[in-house]
Amino acid sequence: MKPIITASEYMSESAGPRPPVLLDVRWQLGGPHGRAEYEAGHLPGAVYVDLDSELAGPAGSGGRHPLPDPEVFGAAMRRAGVRRGTPVVVHDGGQGWAAARAWWLLRWAGHPDVRVLDGGLAAWTGELTTAVPEPAPGDFRPEPGALGLLDADGAAELARTGLLLDARAAERYRGDVEPIDRVGGHIPGAVSAPTTQNVGEDGRFLDAGALASRFAALGADGATEVGVYCGSGVSGAHEVLALELAGHRASLYAGSWSEWSSDESRPVATGPSPV
Repeated sequence: MKPIITASEYMSESAGPRPPVLLDVRWQLGGPHGRAEYEAGHLPGAVYVDLDSELAGPAGSGGRHPLPDPEVFGAAMRRAGVRRGTPVVVHDGGQGWAAARAWWLLRWAGHPDVRVLDGGLAAWTGELTTAVPEPAPGDFRPEPGALGLLDADGAAELARTGLLLDARAAERYRGDVEPIDRVGGHIPGAVSAPTTQNVGEDGRFLDAGALASRFAALGADGATEVGVYCGSGVSGAHEVLALELAGHRASLYAGSWSEWSSDESRPVATGPSPV
């Protein structure tokens, strides 16, 4: 199933006999909490999901946004009305990173029908509401493992034997700046592939052909195993989604640079080249 849906497609499905569960995952790194924006106006029927507390575990040695405990995540999804036999659509404010994190988690946890609203709230032309829905409890129970997941050792190995893409901004990859983590640079062998280049100026994903060409130029040839990391496993999920649109199944290193760089024994490469 195509992992994205347009605003017009969602509008049509929401009025049909099998409307999707809609999750609002607005979030910005270091920005205001998305709940206030949600309460000021959201798509009709959308349930707010908090990335920091429901789509991630407590920050620590596993990174800023380690994977949540499956029971905690499952409880949050059931509260939001998520059911295994009902499609789910997720959106954020338009950047797509937080929505992709929710998409990846649900897919990884075994939900078969999850899509990201392409362009997010910015692509919506319908009315907004301040009415907070009270969905009937869902029945979704996570069964983790449906998507590929890397740990630090697996990411290091893939950087040597396959293709490990770094989804952060190029200046952080090079180590020119590092505004968040302990040290700048990248995992030795990783290839720079900023997430921002997966979308056009309107924030919507490039078409499948353009994405396929982009990733082919980076080394995704259809035979090589591919993995992705970012700062904390959020924008990296967006790159995994873009790779799926391009026809590639990729694994996510969820701990990402925030986990890797927290351990002083792990090697760090700097500059524009992978090693």
